[in-house]
Amino acid sequence: MKQRNDIAVADVLISEVGPRDGLQSVKATMPTADKLRWLDALHAAGLREIEVGSFVPARLLPQMADAADLVRHARMLPGLTVMALVPNLRGAQAALDAGVHKITIPVSASAAHSLANVRKTREEMVEEVRAIVQLRDATAPGVAVEAGVSTAFGCTLQGLVSEDEVVRLAAALAKAGVNEVGLSDTTGMANPAQVRRLFQRVMDEIGDKTGAAHMHNTRGLGLANCLAAYDVGVRTFDASLGGLGGCPYAPGASGNVVTEDLVFMFEAMGIATGVDMGRLIAARGPLQAGLPGETIYGMTPEAGLPKGFISRTREAAHV
Repeated sequence: MKQRNDIAVADVLISEVGPRDGLQSVKATMPTADKLRWLDALHAAGLREIEVGSFVPARLLPQMADAADLVRHARMLPGLTVMALVPNLRGAQAALDAGVHKITIPVSASAAHSLANVRKTREEMVEEVRAIVQLRDATAPGVAVEAGVSTAFGCTLQGLVSEDEVVRLAAALAKAGVNEVGLSDTTGMANPAQVRRLFQRVMDEIGDKTGAAHMHNTRGLGLANCLAAYDVGVRTFDASLGGLGGCPYAPGASGNVVTEDLVFMFEAMGIATGVDMGRLIAARGPLQAGLPGETIYGMTPEAGLPKGFISRTREAAHV
């Protein structure tokens, strides 16, 4: 493996979503200066894709009011793909103006969740995605556009979500011109058999445009679902340091997959993540300093690394 900034190039990409998905779900607003220190610590740990914020009206999510400042800072971190969530064309324009490298757009597979989350139908969101792709093509062709199919595995508002509808939606988004279509277990309802089956169906439909697995640990299956996605060929995984996150428009959907536990699982399996475990656990410090009193999670940080643990990333870096 090649070496980059003393961290080995990875077999899988861990996309850190805590600064956006994590912070949007907590009541307190983390000061910008603390966010910048947290971003620096995440980058120092070897994370090379970070969702730094979302471009939404500050009155709706005051935690995201400094998104443009975070993008400008993150762009100075070498080798980092700076990502932001946008719900619509206006947000996309703001994100492109700020200089993001990648845009992600939530498109719900659940009709009820789509109206609650973005106040648009699924069909309207596909057209919104098409307009964002056209804007990207005209003004910033180097920026990647990802559509994240939220509530792909079930919805707390609607209940069951048809797998056929998820596959059709993924195909429509791919046709609209996005670079990737990921699947999100927004409500923490997925199980490993379902994850394998649905990701395989989407891959069969749109091929290498199949993107990240975004899993929640609401019912304790987050890591198992990530492994199920890996088994069928997924190689990008969203996670949140300390397990922060959820969805304000999906009642009861708490807990993103913990980055520390996900990295440990892959490294222990001999799958390089490019992330340094010691530095990753240290990145909890700036998070806790910026959100004093906020509960954060993680089995690995609590238990510590096992005696004799060998990081595949560190091992590969010395090959």
